[in-house]
Amino acid sequence: MSSLTYDLTLAGLAVGSAAALTGIGLIVTYRATGVLNLAHGAIAMVCAYVLRQLAVEWEWPLPLAAAVTLVVVAPGLGLLLDRAVFRPLAVLGSDPAQTLVASIGVFVLLVGGAALVWGTGARADAPVLLAGDPWAQLATVGVLAALVGAVTRWTRFGRELRAVVDNRALAALGGTNTDRVAAAGWAFGSFTAGLTGVLLAPYVRLDPYGLPLLVVEVIAVAVVARMRSLPVAVGAALAIGVAQAQLTRVHPSAAWAEPLVQAIGANLFVVALLIAALAVPTTDARDALPRPSAPVLPAAPPVAWLVAGVLFLLPLGFAGSDLHTSIQVPALAVILLSLVVVTGRGGQISLGQAAYAGLGALFTALLAAGRFPGLPAMPELPALAVAVVLVAPLGVLLGWPAIGRRGLALALTTLAFGVAVSRFVFAQPYATSGLGLARPAGFHSDRVYYALELALLTTALLAVAALRRGRAGRALAAMRDHETGASAAGVPVPALKLLTFVTGAALAALGGGMLGMGLRAFDPAAYDPVRALLWFAAVVVLGADNLLGACAAAALLVGLDAGARGGAAAAVIGVLAVLLGRYPWQAKASFPRPAPSRSDTLRLRRVGAGPRPRTGWIRPHHPAPPAFEERGLGQRPHAAEPQNVTAGRGGSGKAPRSGPHRGGAAQAPAWQRRAGGTPGQPLTAHALRLTYGAYTALDGVDITVEPGRVTALIGPNGAGKSTLFHCLAGTLRPDSGRIELGGADITRTPPHTRTRLGIARTFQDLAVFPSLTVEENIALGAEQGHVRTDPTALESVLRLLDLAGPVRHHPAAALPTGTLRRVELGRALAGRPHTLLLDEPAAGLDTAEAQRLARIMAALAADGMAVLVVEHDLDLVADIAHTVHTMTAGRIEAAAP
Repeated sequence: MSSLTYDLTLAGLAVGSAAALTGIGLIVTYRATGVLNLAHGAIAMVCAYVLRQLAVEWEWPLPLAAAVTLVVVAPGLGLLLDRAVFRPLAVLGSDPAQTLVASIGVFVLLVGGAALVWGTGARADAPVLLAGDPWAQLATVGVLAALVGAVTRWTRFGRELRAVVDNRALAALGGTNTDRVAAAGWAFGSFTAGLTGVLLAPYVRLDPYGLPLLVVEVIAVAVVARMRSLPVAVGAALAIGVAQAQLTRVHPSAAWAEPLVQAIGANLFVVALLIAALAVPTTDARDALPRPSAPVLPAAPPVAWLVAGVLFLLPLGFAGSDLHTSIQVPALAVILLSLVVVTGRGGQISLGQAAYAGLGALFTALLAAGRFPGLPAMPELPALAVAVVLVAPLGVLLGWPAIGRRGLALALTTLAFGVAVSRFVFAQPYATSGLGLARPAGFHSDRVYYALELALLTTALLAVAALRRGRAGRALAAMRDHETGASAAGVPVPALKLLTFVTGAALAALGGGMLGMGLRAFDPAAYDPVRALLWFAAVVVLGADNLLGACAAAALLVGLDAGARGGAAAAVIGVLAVLLGRYPWQAKASFPRPAPSRSDTLRLRRVGAGPRPRTGWIRPHHPAPPAFEERGLGQRPHAAEPQNVTAGRGGSGKAPRSGPHRGGAAQAPAWQRRAGGTPGQPLTAHALRLTYGAYTALDGVDITVEPGRVTALIGPNGAGKSTLFHCLAGTLRPDSGRIELGGADITRTPPHTRTRLGIARTFQDLAVFPSLTVEENIALGAEQGHVRTDPTALESVLRLLDLAGPVRHHPAAALPTGTLRRVELGRALAGRPHTLLLDEPAAGLDTAEAQRLARIMAALAADGMAVLVVEHDLDLVADIAHTVHTMTAGRIEAAAP
């Protein structure tokens, strides 16, 4: 091995060792708590500053300073985060999106706090804890990995940790102190973060922004290890570190390739992060009424807009530095509006909007300077318009991965994209050297340019407000509230995700170009990935779906940093984001969690696990009390309605085969009788097979759902009923076999397309859209369903399901389970389907509500509709079913006419 190769290998091992420490800490924290700690890099930075403060500023002996930093400060910081931030979230049962917001809040809080305490300048005098020789660092990594492995495999605590990883709720019921396990995970994770920080600080730029972002980049090694395997994480870290060092020897002959190779060689961890993020397995959507990741606030009253308008006009009377600072506010407000579209309205976590903003500024500068390939030089305003047009399609780069990702997987993908653009575009001389940016002709003065910005901001506000109304607005709200339910309602979710990201990219590019022209320069630091995290947290804190919140967030961010030391805005937003995670008052007020269905309760009893019941949430279902009835929120039982469905053959209690029942709620409306069924087009499954590893969920299943009949599917838990149902609905795709509609193969047809073909479905767990009213929920089904041209469909469904009264104007989140079941059924019927798939439709209903549902299903079948019911209530099945299929171990064992 040559001397150069050996030296580069040693250098790569040193970098890889630090990355391996990060991977170990992230994996232990994730396995103990379920939290992907994006604040890991910020903890590393704080610990590096603390060691420097003790050893350099206060002149403590280095061993003592290192001991205090690594044994006291770092674990203590982890325990503080566990106790003050993440344990309350676990008690509240928060979803991954809420813990992600809290993690980002901690990140920006620590970054802002460090900037306030130690300033924003870089420090070059960080003490060296270990020698530059990498063997000491490698030995440290080896000892820690072996220690964690030994503790996990051979100790009681390790057994408890593995139990918590498998099922935290079940481990708690088994006597494991899950809080203690989580606290130990946080303490150890913070210790490794602190060790990473003090090892890296002497060799990289120690400032509140650089070191945290550097550690964020090496999250790639933990993602490659699927957040589980320590050997894989350590091996990946060392391999990437050595490869990155060896790439510095590569010098391609082509002049254009040299800068690219150098950029890759300096940022191989960024490339690995992007690849690993795209390879993260997607998480399954939960067919339940979710608690939103961000509060959705009511529309601001006109007086609030009047006050905001006056405040935004005030800077026109400023002069000097005050006016120059104010120029940044409208531009930043436009950038934050892009997050309102993507996150607030579309429900997608995007941590890469700073990249689009920076590209907007960069393209504007290149176009104005005549340096954009293939395009001539142009004035600044046309250059800005063209830059927006060029950047908007790049939104597909994030929108396409978002089609199959959500939550943490999507967050990592968008974060990796933002870091990659920053490293490979903004930080490279071939793209930005000698580049300036002037203001448009006639708008050189601050006051005139600010007026132009206000006009552009007003245009952007009107455009986003239009996107939030009408059919498009309802579709976006449905996708945000319940993505799987929206797809089942006929909403083309993949196309809508692309639309939100493309629109968000265009708005961010517009705001970025405005910001660059206002500052008269392209400043890469203004579009740093850390700022993207800060902007995301600010929008979430002040109302992700609130247009006025974006304007307020822009004013707050600019005003705090202008009126105080750098970092004040990050500190304030961080505190608010952490408090929002711990006290989600807006989310609770807007979206109370509904009572669980009967199937939820049975499932918890069978598993013997679950979160501790909280007063007012897990409770038996009761009919709506009189107080709700008087306000139109409930429904009185009809005294004249019969208590049992009219008997069928032999007095079996089955619904009659020949026609609808007589009576109020059971009478299908005329529009349903005209278009309810399509005779001769049954939904058929042939030899469906689906496996999960060694487990066979479906084993050659054949079934036909015929028009004009109710087909029931029964069987024990684990028999494959739900799997078969999801295959028919399009949520799952079988490994083999065919699904046909009237002879046409629809096996690979997505759910929203099946809905538009006339196959509607409901969910075992409620799939309504809490931010929409009852009327809007059902209108969405009419707009996106099989027949979308009947203006009477909405009113017909409302009358059929007794929802035409005052309850139609109430948000779905405020309604009891029985009413929500009718809302979900109404959404499915509003599109006038010919085939209806019902997954445990009686879950959570009392006897009277179940009987009413039985009469409606019988009437629909008698009118020609094909109905498939998966149900555990055998009495209900006996009342309504014409054919009953019994499933066992993935096969249909019997069919009873």
